[in-house]
Amino acid sequence: MTKALIGIALLCGVLPGFSQGPRPSSIARDIEANRVRLPNGWSLTPVGKSLPLGDLPLNIALSPKYAAVTNNGQSIQSIQLFDVRAGKQLDSVEVGTAWGGIVFSADEKSLYVSGGNDNWIIRYAIRDGRLKKADTIVLGARLPNKVSPTGIVLDDKRSLLYTVTKEDNSLYVVDLRTKKIVRRLPLGGEGYTCLLSPDKKELYISIWGEKKILVYDTQANGFTDSIAVGDHPNDLCLSHNGRMLYVANASDNSVSVIDIRARTVTETLNAALYPASREGSTTNGVALSDDDKTLFVANADNNCLAVFDVSKPGESTSKGYIPTGWYPTCVRVTGKQLYVANGKGFSSFANPRGPNPIDVRQRVFLHQGDSLRSGRVREQYIGGGLLMGSLSIIDIPTDEQLLGYSQAVFHNTPYNKATELTAVEAGEPNNPIPARVGATSPIKYVFYIIKENRTYDQVLGDLPEGNGDTSLVLFGEKVTPNLHSLAREFVLLDNFYVDGEVSADGHNWCMGAYATDYMEKIWPSSYGHRGGEIYSRKTTLNQRYIWDQAKEAGVSYRTYGEFVRSGKPAIPSLAGHFDPAFRDFDLHYTDTGREREWEREFDSLLAAGAVPAFNSVRLGTDHTEGTAAGRPTPFAHVADNDLAVGMLIEHLSRSSIWKESAVFILEDDAQNGPDHVDAHRSPAYIAGGFVKRHFVDHTMYTTSSMLHTMELILGMQPMSQYDAAANTMWRSFTPEANLTAFATLPEQVNLNDVNPSKGGLQGMAKGLDFSKEDLVADAIMNTMLWKAVHGEGARVPAPVRAAFVKAAGVDRD
Repeated sequence: MTKALIGIALLCGVLPGFSQGPRPSSIARDIEANRVRLPNGWSLTPVGKSLPLGDLPLNIALSPKYAAVTNNGQSIQSIQLFDVRAGKQLDSVEVGTAWGGIVFSADEKSLYVSGGNDNWIIRYAIRDGRLKKADTIVLGARLPNKVSPTGIVLDDKRSLLYTVTKEDNSLYVVDLRTKKIVRRLPLGGEGYTCLLSPDKKELYISIWGEKKILVYDTQANGFTDSIAVGDHPNDLCLSHNGRMLYVANASDNSVSVIDIRARTVTETLNAALYPASREGSTTNGVALSDDDKTLFVANADNNCLAVFDVSKPGESTSKGYIPTGWYPTCVRVTGKQLYVANGKGFSSFANPRGPNPIDVRQRVFLHQGDSLRSGRVREQYIGGGLLMGSLSIIDIPTDEQLLGYSQAVFHNTPYNKATELTAVEAGEPNNPIPARVGATSPIKYVFYIIKENRTYDQVLGDLPEGNGDTSLVLFGEKVTPNLHSLAREFVLLDNFYVDGEVSADGHNWCMGAYATDYMEKIWPSSYGHRGGEIYSRKTTLNQRYIWDQAKEAGVSYRTYGEFVRSGKPAIPSLAGHFDPAFRDFDLHYTDTGREREWEREFDSLLAAGAVPAFNSVRLGTDHTEGTAAGRPTPFAHVADNDLAVGMLIEHLSRSSIWKESAVFILEDDAQNGPDHVDAHRSPAYIAGGFVKRHFVDHTMYTTSSMLHTMELILGMQPMSQYDAAANTMWRSFTPEANLTAFATLPEQVNLNDVNPSKGGLQGMAKGLDFSKEDLVADAIMNTMLWKAVHGEGARVPAPVRAAFVKAAGVDRD
């Protein structure tokens, strides 16, 4: 029997009025005092003791004496060793490439670590609490050869190591005595992790993108069963008697509970905060208490652990939630304590004085004492090194503590299933932004323009009406006259934050209000030039995008370049809904050329009365090619993008549907530049007949806010918990239409200017690959852009990230 178990319903049963926001207990009040608001509008109230970790910790291995963490982010990858009794770090070692897999030998003398796309397993000897690299087990030639081991498990008595892989999708069996591969078998999908039964006769393997678990007979050396589970199965844990297997399913917020003897899923635990929640909890870690009675579940995107009483198989019940840090990727139990790896730490960290100029190796060295961490520390741009992970060590709570913890989790989470089809905050009467899905709007056409990688201060920091820092402006009014004119003529948004961090996840957030656990865990390795497929079906598998919602709602739609790769749609719902003549990402083609193609098709559709209700348009030359020799200067690229945006708005504003149209413009991410508020802060623009004129809106908005606004206009349901929870942009709209057309301003820089063929900056750019977005590390791009504008001797300011700390109950608009 499959049964959905809902934590909120049970909490409401013991705590009347809980979902309406009860008066916090004393425990909850103590937690609230340390509440941190994130740039996505959600909050954190982490409990327990915390220790610093490296960049994107993905897994924790436990032994009686030790805990080990593998940090697998874009910047420096490392392994950290902790004393579990003392709760302190013993050692930390850098590793060139690692990903996911980590396990101790039974005698605690060795630690085995996945070497990621180096395609080997690294063995560290443990002596006196120190890690020393001992040897490696080679599975294949290094990158670009595709193997990439992930989960690892040992059969110490038989001297066998089992590992699964996510690039060649295989199970490898290795003899530890000879370090030779004994057996390799195909999995039929990406392996995430593997687990041996207590008697070592069976191996259980989670297949990340295939909704199944495989069972391997270690005696007969073959697969015996495939068990269907939830979407994106990842972490596994097994009861001590080997009877019950728990499988975390990231993309449907659930845990599949498998009776191993019966080979069936006996129940499904809903780890989200509400019944039938939309995608967005990202369930990606499971661990059992020592007595097998309590299951702890890591919800990465809800920033919490869900807690279940599993003492009666088939009759499990929800007990509550525990607040963690940002994006918990793993939970483990040792005695009466929980060890939780928080992938993004506890907040965005500000760095007001900034580092020394960065070098071409992408590393930023802070002055002694400049960092929140002690000593000399390396940090990088938003995609690696700024969001450092953390380890939460939490005493397993009493029932009373768990109630207080649960209250805190609900207060941290703006999503509420009961109100997901309505605006978080209703606007004034007759506002053109509907307050609920299905309500009518005078706006009938939405045009959504996606640009590339800029921060607010880089572009609009020179506008005195906004919260800008003029010292950080790179592409001010001379370079972007039309964007400045849009901000003045319509609405200046100076408190807008992108949900994504780089283009890989940014475009998923822009079009889906979510990035899968696969994308979140793979792009950092890919951006760090350690391999990983981020432009494949695996990163979009089963995710819903705004075009899917349009199709479901009967809303006509079309895309121009967005989610089109090499002239082909990236997802099924775009087949037949894109302009094949509109060039997708290609910096050898101008955005003004793209805009002219958009005009051509728009005029044709307008004449036929067939303009789609939802139109996504990708204009990305503001990405630039840095100082690449013989290529357009950063000024020329950005000015071309600016002119294209102005041309599109003017053409639309002179059409017969202008009154009924709204244009929304954002960057997919803000990774390529400094900002004095936060590196997620980015320029955004809106225009249209019902958009206010000469208005400054200081409200805190996000990518998901923009998506939610467009969804309500067109009568589409939200895609994830994030857009469902986001506030809408109603303050920037008015019931009274203004049909004044927008006038494009001519470029003030030469669009044909190219970078010189010789010079220090050209040397830095030599050999860099601009064929796809973000193949060049943004630390290098930041340096080239800044020095191109301010001179080769100029000091490059650091990206600044704010902590978004606020007192309990105080909003920060």
